[in-house]
Amino acid sequence: MIEFLFWEECPSHAEALQLLRDVLADLGRGDEPVEILEVHTDGDVERLSFPGSPTIRVDGRDVDEAGAAAARPALTCRIYHLPDGRPSPVPSRHQLEEALRR
Repeated sequence: MIEFLFWEECPSHAEALQLLRDVLADLGRGDEPVEILEVHTDGDVERLSFPGSPTIRVDGRDVDEAGAAAARPALTCRIYHLPDGRPSPVPSRHQLEEALRR
C-alpha cells in the first residue's frame, strides 16, 4: 500500500505527488493505487504520526526512514536530504525507487 500524506499549506505536496506518480510509471506500476490523505489538525498529526508534508509511506514504512524517525510529528512542511546532503522539500527519485522496490 502506498500512502501520500500532506498538509494543504505546504506548497511542495503537488510536486511530490507528481514525482511519486512519475516514479511509479517508470517502474511499470503506474496503475497502482495511492491513498491520498490530507492532514488537517494536530489530532490527525498524532494519530497518523505525521512528521510533516509531504510524507510518503510504502507498506507503512516512510520513504525516508532515517529522517522520519528523528522528526517529531507536526503540522508543518517537511525537509528531506538529498544524497549529496542538500535539503529538499520533496524526497529524491532514488529514495522513492528504493522504497518501492523493497
